Amino acid sequence: MAEKYIVVTGGVISGIGKGVLAASTGRLLKEMGVDIQGIKVDPYLNVDAGTMNPNQHGEVFVTEDGYEADLDLGHYERFMGIQMHRENNMTAGQVYSSVIQKEREGKYLGSTVQMVPHVTSEIKERIRRIRSEVLIIEIGGTVGDIEGEIFLEAIRELTLEAGRERFLFAHITFVPHIRTTEEFKTKPTQQSVQLLRRIGIQPDVIIARSETHIEPEERKKIALFGGVRQNMVVNIPDMDNVYKVPQLLYDNNLHLMISERLGLQLSGPFHWDIPSLFRPLKIGLIGKYLGTNDAYKSIDESVFLCGVEKPEMIDAQELESLEDKEIHSRLSSFDGLIIPGGFGKRGTEGKIRAIQYCREHDLPVLGICMGMQLMVIEFARNRLGWKEANSTEFDPNTPYPLIDIMENQKKSKLIGGSMRLGGQIAPILAGTRLCEVFGSKKESFERHRHRYEVNYHPFRQLYRFPEDPEDEFRLTISSVSNFVEAIEWSHHPFYIGVQFHPEFRTKAGDVHPLFHALISKAEEKGKNKREVPFRENMV
Repeated sequence: MAEKYIVVTGGVISGIGKGVLAASTGRLLKEMGVDIQGIKVDPYLNVDAGTMNPNQHGEVFVTEDGYEADLDLGHYERFMGIQMHRENNMTAGQVYSSVIQKEREGKYLGSTVQMVPHVTSEIKERIRRIRSEVLIIEIGGTVGDIEGEIFLEAIRELTLEAGRERFLFAHITFVPHIRTTEEFKTKPTQQSVQLLRRIGIQPDVIIARSETHIEPEERKKIALFGGVRQNMVVNIPDMDNVYKVPQLLYDNNLHLMISERLGLQLSGPFHWDIPSLFRPLKIGLIGKYLGTNDAYKSIDESVFLCGVEKPEMIDAQELESLEDKEIHSRLSSFDGLIIPGGFGKRGTEGKIRAIQYCREHDLPVLGICMGMQLMVIEFARNRLGWKEANSTEFDPNTPYPLIDIMENQKKSKLIGGSMRLGGQIAPILAGTRLCEVFGSKKESFERHRHRYEVNYHPFRQLYRFPEDPEDEFRLTISSVSNFVEAIEWSHHPFYIGVQFHPEFRTKAGDVHPLFHALISKAEEKGKNKREVPFRENMV
């Protein structure tokens, strides 16, 4: 059980930065010598985020132990610099499933199973499992949501059982600015705090989110009606760099507020090193989940933390209908491309068109998961002439099934939590570009999320190993475990595909080396950039 707790709740609207606040607070305390952990509470009925559509919910983040989590756990890892696990995410689906299972097993000894005390007890039990000096609990959704009420009730009960002096409640709300009258409106925040009070929780700190800086008079009003001292109202305006938030919290003395409230001993100065100068490079991301900006969050942040503006999204489906010259016009301005993972046939032909362009025009390209698989398909089609080459995911009857479902997946009837998930060793073969990227390491521990793999043995003539003679008509296998982990083409400045997800290992100050390598090659490409002519009839 944790010694102290910081509970982050949200009001007025969703999506105002509870996850970033929780993660930034964790990093602030960690830098000052506090042992921290975090847990994200998601009130949705899904057991985990694995079956959620990225267009609606954003990226599915995969932890080292193979858990498919809400993207906020990605914020926690990147900001806090610590590994998250399945215990760091609690969903209503998990809680209710466990309660029902216990009822079926007779563990409630014939009691009438109710929301209170049985469901709240399950929630409290899961929170108590996590041990740390300070546990940061983020309650998903917005105060007033019907599905979140039981979690807030459980937290209220926990404060009574553990002692209110061990808790700090941080409530983050949105303060709208009315342009016609040039004034901030604090009433939504006041009402949000009132909702929280009715549940039995009084916030200790109010974080006011806004488009621009809020004047002291408005902060004073928020403090008065929110029942906190004026210095306990912290304003976070919209920022061009989300990694500036920990420094802003430090400058507003949030660490001192927490220390005073919880009796923490802080040590050492706060040091937070993030990119401040950005290289003038243009990286493209060939994606198909365009319904939200969060669908490829970890890839975006991996590029950004290399000191480059986040990738520009390119619609994979749009590329499918373009002529070759139009493809050239669309892609020639980029210094490098990333082909991310995904599921389903939609947009795959557009990604293949982009890969072909990169291969034929020496444009640095990194393929991730399905992206790597499509690199294999493109090479076979356009370099070897196997025009019907495909994955059985997209064409079950292809005569060249270069990508096929993993053997242990063929009998699985469940969709959620059934893929190859989590961290596993990826041996790195000497004499490859991948080996150079990893600094001559012999292996790396990488995270996976897939159920299809390279179908190597029937098509081994498509590949070579580093010790084999050079052959421009074969791809080099640069990492192999019990299946192909990575491929590259030695006749290209940077043409690397990996089956694993390097973006899930990126942390602030410790970006995965594959992104550094891509950016480095893109920078070389940018320095040597000239008007690239369109080349027809490439082999």
